[in-house]
Amino acid sequence: MRNILTFVIPVRHQDTAKDWRLVKRHLSETIASISSQDTDGWKAVVVANYGADLPAMPKHFEVKRVDFPAPQHLAPGSADQEEIYAVTRTDKGHRVLAGMLHAGEMGHVMIVDNDDFVSRRLTSFVAANQRANGWYLRDAYTWDDNGKMLYLFTDFSRICGTSHIIRADLYQLPPSFEAVDENFNKYMLGSHNYLHDYLDKTGNPLVPLPFPGAIYRTNHAESDSRSGGTLRMYFFRKKMFTSPTILYERVRRLKFKTRRIEKEFMGVTKS
Repeated sequence: MRNILTFVIPVRHQDTAKDWRLVKRHLSETIASISSQDTDGWKAVVVANYGADLPAMPKHFEVKRVDFPAPQHLAPGSADQEEIYAVTRTDKGHRVLAGMLHAGEMGHVMIVDNDDFVSRRLTSFVAANQRANGWYLRDAYTWDDNGKMLYLFTDFSRICGTSHIIRADLYQLPPSFEAVDENFNKYMLGSHNYLHDYLDKTGNPLVPLPFPGAIYRTNHAESDSRSGGTLRMYFFRKKMFTSPTILYERVRRLKFKTRRIEKEFMGVTKS
């Protein structure tokens, strides 16, 4: 049976993690977030290497084990930045493709980074709009791990991989893993930065999701973000002290991590 919405969660190779216990804890929290969907009709596929210690999987979750080698580590300054990105994109793309092919028949698909959170309203929204090409997350939150505040980012799909919901047939996936074009794998499955242009060019544009759909967890030991935190990224900037308008607008986007936000995004159900 085709699922209305399929979440694919690629998990990094365990040998590349500084603290696998932290990776596992964050993945558990991402699983709890997805599990709180407010209607049935969804499934999730976690893609991880053989030997990776994973948390228990609840209903609707499946694990696709892979034997991909750990990607080559290229330290900043040791290679061209685009070469560093290419290694990461190739590895992530392979994992996403393995998850999609494992999932079978899909309606829409959302790639979710293994430390992020998603809105519990996603499946019900997609169920009401199943013929749509899909959506990009224009407005969504960034959150420093364990912080008390969130920041409503208004160009979210530019900064986070957990930012697109796309009708699965528009990916035009290959029939097998061996048949994949590596450029397609690298730029369409391993990165979120090229999806808009690709779908625009093929006549299948996306539209903004009409509500904040995710939380991007940042500023922790396993994070790919090097921003140094929300305050430093969005407020401790020179232009903040010279433009009251910009400062006001950014302060207005700050939100407390309330019980309502926890319930919608973090799988918290207690009143």
